[in-house]
Amino acid sequence: MHSLLPEHKEIRVIQQLGRITAKALEPLDQLLLILPAKGTAAALKQLPQGAKLQAAMRRRTAGSTPALVARLANKRQTLVVGGTIAANASSFEQLSLARKLVSAATAEKAGCLGVAIVGFGDDAQAVLCRNAVAAALAAAFSLPEFKSKGSPPRIRSVRVVGLADKVDLDRVRAEANGNNIARWLTALPPNKLDAKGYADALRVLAKDNGWAFERMATKELEKLGAGAFLAVAQGNDDDSASIVRMRYRPGAKDAKPDLGLVGKGIIFDTGGTNLKPFQSMLDMHGDMQGSAVALGTFLATSQLQLPIAVDCWLAITENRTGPRAYKSQDVVVAANGKTIQTIHTDAEGRMALADTLVFASREEPGLVFDYATLTGSCVNAITTRYSGVFTNRPDWHPRLKRTGHGSGERVWPFPIGKEFLAELKSDVADLMQCSVKGTGDHILAGSFLAEFVENDVPWIHMDLSASNHKGGLGHVPTEVTGFGVRYTMSLLLDENILEAAD
Repeated sequence: MHSLLPEHKEIRVIQQLGRITAKALEPLDQLLLILPAKGTAAALKQLPQGAKLQAAMRRRTAGSTPALVARLANKRQTLVVGGTIAANASSFEQLSLARKLVSAATAEKAGCLGVAIVGFGDDAQAVLCRNAVAAALAAAFSLPEFKSKGSPPRIRSVRVVGLADKVDLDRVRAEANGNNIARWLTALPPNKLDAKGYADALRVLAKDNGWAFERMATKELEKLGAGAFLAVAQGNDDDSASIVRMRYRPGAKDAKPDLGLVGKGIIFDTGGTNLKPFQSMLDMHGDMQGSAVALGTFLATSQLQLPIAVDCWLAITENRTGPRAYKSQDVVVAANGKTIQTIHTDAEGRMALADTLVFASREEPGLVFDYATLTGSCVNAITTRYSGVFTNRPDWHPRLKRTGHGSGERVWPFPIGKEFLAELKSDVADLMQCSVKGTGDHILAGSFLAEFVENDVPWIHMDLSASNHKGGLGHVPTEVTGFGVRYTMSLLLDENILEAAD
């Protein structure tokens, strides 16, 4: 395993069927208890020491989360943290409740975390179980830290009790692994994760997972005419920038891809010649989260051994200032021959993605999906609670929105198209990189990127406005969210988007 990659620590998840007994609760250090908003008292009666738990719940402030905090009278003095939720609550509400309960339950020490979903029908219980385990696996994963004394683990194992039937958790675990590696890489400091180290770590990860690996360095990209990507990369003082392509093939090795995943991997973004102020630069080591989400999704599809051929394309470079850095009013030629007049060097993400989208779409997959922390205007439009989605298939908008509701990673569709390119009209090139005015930049950026998707390949662009959210989001407890892995897996498995793309 490469030093930049997290050490794999499998969290054991045990499922125990049947009635919840005192003996079943004895091994638990903490118990996460989810109850129906209606019929709470009846649900508590199904539990050992139910009367004691009901009395503790009455003492809590109505509507508080947790709704219940108590200790069982057993050898371990098991801490019980409970919450209530409506049977028809959304996925986001379920995931958010699970995150808050896990956080409260594991605040004191690591150990065996129990999960009990009581008072619901079998189908609702299974859904809540998956969401609670997802929250537990997210909380159990530790992001990189460099303190002289490391923090102890929060969760050692998870035991789900009182299930009517065994729940398939393979997808939950694969999505967790994808989200975890996305968050891990994003959280690494910029002096730890540089462009060369990132590519080297990806090579190791590819070998470990049986993926084909290809790194296109600057000399090869020059031959391929990737002038947009190279404009950003030329400010680096070395030859570390590259576009990495990894391939997962469950069948024939030379099979045409069904899915192309593309990610913006700007390792650190100074803003380039148009230098950012220091406060805006503090989190710019995370400007590669789009690439990390593409990688995390790629990992999840591979671990689930989905019967689809997938390519993963990552545009990896820094956006530096310096004597060779690109400038406003430079004119460059992208890989598809389109000329671009640069306006603002801090709009580097769309430049790096443009050529990468050309290469990905030339393979003619059934769908290209790109991820990028691209614009501040998307945050201004929908906050950090949602991410924006854009597509060259506007009839997909209801499907994309529905997938967000179902997965708990909520999105909002925005329009793109030729009409918006009027704002990017250039007197000296085919189009401007961005508008001087800056209004509606998320829409203009999406419309710009659409010009680099070849062969009318179906395409979705996600502007990751929810990449960071203070206090966590959904089931994820950290500010870095890894948003997009769970969404894409839902799009593939629940919405069958590849069939719609045919």
